[in-house]
Amino acid sequence: MKRIEIIANKSIQEDMFDAFKKADIVKNYTLIPVVLGVGKSGPRMGDHIWPEENFSITIYCDIKEAEQIKEIITELKTFFKQEGIKLFELTGENY
Repeated sequence: MKRIEIIANKSIQEDMFDAFKKADIVKNYTLIPVVLGVGKSGPRMGDHIWPEENFSITIYCDIKEAEQIKEIITELKTFFKQEGIKLFELTGENY
């Protein structure tokens, strides 16, 4: 079992979900629609100085689906080079 967490700029959210739907994956997830903070891609604070915002999605899935998710995120990163897309993966038996 894998736990995948993706934090990305809101501008790619629709494209990501479209890619998941096309691949027929990520049927169950938790979405946090607005995530603020500072990372390597710069501040995302949702204010007049730093207007951009991120979102976060957490997915629990099997190994095969995790690989498909990582492939899609890799493709999105090549297309949206400046948007900030991070994927974190944990493996565990207690999920």
